[in-house]
Amino acid sequence: MTSRTFVRVRTTVQSVHPTSGWCRSFTTSQAYKIFAGIAQSRITLPWIDAFQNKDKQQVTSSSRSVEPKKMSESYHRVVLPLKQDKWLSDTYLNATGRLRIGTVFQDLDAMAGVISGKHVGEGTTIVTAACDRVSIENPLREICDLEYSGSVTYASGRSSLEVTCKVAKAPVEGQASKPEDILFTCMFTMVALDSETKKPTKVSPLKVETEEEKKLYELGKARSEHKKALGKASLLETPPNAAEASLIHAMWLKQRAHHDPNHALQLPDNVHTMASTRLQDTSIMQPEFRNKSHYNIFGGFLMKQAFELAFCCCANFAHTRPSFVSLDPSTFMNPVPVGSVLYLSAIVAYTDPPLVAHGQISEAETGSATGKASEGKPNQDEPNEDGNLARTQQTRVQIRVDSHVRDVEHGSMKPTGQFNYTFTVDKDVKVIPQTYEEYVYIYLDARRRVDQADVDKGKGRVAKSIG
Repeated sequence: MTSRTFVRVRTTVQSVHPTSGWCRSFTTSQAYKIFAGIAQSRITLPWIDAFQNKDKQQVTSSSRSVEPKKMSESYHRVVLPLKQDKWLSDTYLNATGRLRIGTVFQDLDAMAGVISGKHVGEGTTIVTAACDRVSIENPLREICDLEYSGSVTYASGRSSLEVTCKVAKAPVEGQASKPEDILFTCMFTMVALDSETKKPTKVSPLKVETEEEKKLYELGKARSEHKKALGKASLLETPPNAAEASLIHAMWLKQRAHHDPNHALQLPDNVHTMASTRLQDTSIMQPEFRNKSHYNIFGGFLMKQAFELAFCCCANFAHTRPSFVSLDPSTFMNPVPVGSVLYLSAIVAYTDPPLVAHGQISEAETGSATGKASEGKPNQDEPNEDGNLARTQQTRVQIRVDSHVRDVEHGSMKPTGQFNYTFTVDKDVKVIPQTYEEYVYIYLDARRRVDQADVDKGKGRVAKSIG
């Protein structure tokens, strides 16, 4: 027999449930929920004890062993009984009865912390440094129990390690999940910090044994090297290439024409300035959102909050319900302390098909009739099942969410993360930048991400989505 605990303001009610190990907490302003199979392994002290022990000496990483460890030693698996326990639908299903992806992201980041802790051991603080692209592989068509599973798949012995997590329809006990039952797979980059100095500390290198483990390790190594290469090619480090510079110029000319009352090319109703799409959110970080170190907010909470703001931003932009396609590579920069103020800002960074495509650059620069006619019209014609041309109105929208933190006295503000979400909407809408920062730092950066997503998928467009 397991229990489910409901905590409300000044009142606690306990009830017994035969199938679920689910713990739920509600307050008047915020409900924070992590599946108990993960939470019980993640937080070891109630906040009052952690607060009182804050200044006491902690176990340091110098007493840890950094001998190589097997991949199987960090493996962790839990089953979320969505089908067995209907109460879980309050947290994991949205208003349309579909899975709340942001809540799943929150669970997975918490589980990545548990998996990292198994590999690293005591005396360290584990923080999330990045999350690689998460694309929907097989959308759920029914309410079913979900299996969360994962392990460390790359660790060279330095301070970082890669954790691969999988979400799938729960298989029969003792059997592996089928490929067609996998909702998505994601990779987290975690970093181990010394609990006392808060500086990066070495972790055990991974000892691979089977051919499958060797394959996973080599893929993790390749991803690590690829991320380093992308960092060097960042738009903060290098200027736009020739094709990107031509694109910026073409869009700038079109923007000037839009604002010229004497020019025939006026801003269509379906084209919106980037600045007009911004949505913001502010909240204070409470102890219930803390990570295993007890004094900072865990990354999964930030991912969930950013996802929900991104969803709202996309819906506000398109005036229709978005469907989630992918979480694109996202980074965590600085910790978010308990008690600090978190600022989230979401903006439409890119739309595909774009306002000016590569083949239209010369047309936009000359203001030709072809360039003018392409604007404000439905997306490119595509053949339907009968081979005839049919109009499609679907647009791929990338939302960028930037997060910053300040202390409650509102001292200096620090960036804490950047999250990039891609949605599709059944509408023809486009975004246009206006300032150099919007063109380069936001629009081109998002365009590169979309192009990289198409390369990673190995086919022209990301097709699968979930509402």
